[in-house]
Amino acid sequence: MFNTIYNDVFPLIQKKYPSKVQIIFRQQIQPWHPSSTLVHEAGAAVLQTRPDKFWAFSSALFAHQTDFFDVNVVNETRNKTYARLAKIAAHVGVDEGEVLGLLEVPDKPAKDGSANVGNGVTDDVKLMVKANRLVGVHVTPTVLFNGIVENSISSSFTKDQWEEWLEKNIV
Repeated sequence: MFNTIYNDVFPLIQKKYPSKVQIIFRQQIQPWHPSSTLVHEAGAAVLQTRPDKFWAFSSALFAHQTDFFDVNVVNETRNKTYARLAKIAAHVGVDEGEVLGLLEVPDKPAKDGSANVGNGVTDDVKLMVKANRLVGVHVTPTVLFNGIVENSISSSFTKDQWEEWLEKNIV
């Protein structure tokens, strides 16, 4: 669905509905894939540093998604995975060091002794999860229209199906 939205639906909306439709890509962590949290944290780091590059980063990440599937990260430390994600961000024009700085988890407790310190995007991830829970998002992808889950749209929707759906639903 991402590729269809990014490559086909965006241009269609810009042409036919420039002031009537806004697409918001809200990330949804899939907890049964442990690395899902890490890749979504990388998206949050890009949003913090270069929000104008988020869609390009997401496109690059989808192109390399299998690099972050369970079997390809199982023997890698969390910070090593973050380093690979920061390199993808760098390929789309985001400062690699800045992204990695937000993602890396320290190996020493905080000054107050706390050991579950998270990283520079932990609070963003908490907000993402909360926002998705509040609207009932459970699976990916989930499309919302005017804030309500739109179950008629599936991940296999083609450009033509999107165009037909938009024509019926955009006044």
